[in-house]
Amino acid sequence: MSKKVGIPKGLLYYNFYPMWKTFFEELGAEVVTSSDTCKKIIDDGIKTCVDETCLPVKTFMGHVIDLKEKGVDYIFVPRVISVERRRYLCSKFLGLPDLVRNLISDLPQIIDMKIDYYRGEEFMEREILRVGKLFVDGTSKIKDAYEKSLKRQRTFECIIREGFSNTEAIKIMEGKKLDANTKGDLKIALLAHSYDIMDDYLSMGLINRLKNMGAYVLTTNMIERDKIEKGASKLQKDLFWNYGRDILGAGKYFIESEDVDGVISVSAFGCGPDSITEDLLERDYKRDGKIPFMSITIDEHTGEAGLNTRLEAFIDLLRWRKGEIMA
Repeated sequence: MSKKVGIPKGLLYYNFYPMWKTFFEELGAEVVTSSDTCKKIIDDGIKTCVDETCLPVKTFMGHVIDLKEKGVDYIFVPRVISVERRRYLCSKFLGLPDLVRNLISDLPQIIDMKIDYYRGEEFMEREILRVGKLFVDGTSKIKDAYEKSLKRQRTFECIIREGFSNTEAIKIMEGKKLDANTKGDLKIALLAHSYDIMDDYLSMGLINRLKNMGAYVLTTNMIERDKIEKGASKLQKDLFWNYGRDILGAGKYFIESEDVDGVISVSAFGCGPDSITEDLLERDYKRDGKIPFMSITIDEHTGEAGLNTRLEAFIDLLRWRKGEIMA
């Protein structure tokens, strides 16, 4: 009977789920995901964490509890340190397995794979083998599973670049047929961490709301790497937070290219790095003054009515600038 590996639908799930799923399934495990985010999951996470914890981590804890209640054999909680050289993730990712173990009792075994590409391929190979041997003995089978998972990840990222959101790309890789997100007469860049905007419950369906208002939504993950690097090269000082640098790089690229009608920045309440990147973006856009910019902060108390009002006002502003409506 195959072992069940639980993968929480939070944080970097939206960036790497196809890769992680492929790796464990190739090793003979059954992958089980937590339920979609709901009030119970949020409430469970809030009760587990101290008040100062950021919303995405509180939500992640709720997903871990959901998997515990599903009776899985393992829960995958990677310690993600670096996904590219000279860049790091924020401290919540570095200490995530420790937080989970200390905040939630009676858990199944945590698979705390250390992901640190800054330390090179040899380090990653040792970690892959260490985790793989929980399921099989053969080194070659583990390496083969890892290679297949990398290939799967490359396919996933290519689908996103074609104009699909991360969640749409996951559905496509699971066999569903979807049309690319290319409709809409307004082009809006949505600059945010994937876990802040891909979770429909946390973001209150922000992407679909914008689409329904006639917008073509462009997320940070859809933007080509060279454009992000071009924007990031304008930073006065290089930023070592991997994803924060991507958001800033994309934001600076759009200021220069003027390739969008408007930019919306989304951040989570309690996120330290977001408080810096969002402020830097807002200052840049106000100083330049050519592209309308709006920032949205999500938290566990955000109301849908307030969000709708702000989005409608922003869309009206963009249409007024295009001469489609009168002031």
